[in-house]
Amino acid sequence: MVYALNPTPSTLYLPPQNKQMKNPIENLNKVFDSRIRLGIMSSLMVNEEVNFNQLKEIVEVTDGNLASHLKTLEENGYIKVQKGFIGRKTNTTYSVTRAGEKAFKSHLDALEEMIRSLE
Repeated sequence: MVYALNPTPSTLYLPPQNKQMKNPIENLNKVFDSRIRLGIMSSLMVNEEVNFNQLKEIVEVTDGNLASHLKTLEENGYIKVQKGFIGRKTNTTYSVTRAGEKAFKSHLDALEEMIRSLE
């Protein structure tokens, strides 16, 4: 492997000369750049639905921070929000959409490919 003295994303790794040079991050989804959104999506991928308080515990963030990340995922069509009540108390649950599942799997595939290309 060849590393640059002052690495930038394009100079971190230079593949052997016989390999085609390819941008290793071109297939990553910008929406999933945040570790919080990665945590949210990971939780929703393995659970049919998760409520707000459960997600808050899982990703260990404040109400406002979680709400803003959930809004981003909802606006991109990656999660579905269902509001209801348990007794008199509001209960908001989240689940992943088909588009969200496809986009997240594609993002994970791109991460795996990037890691494999460095081996």
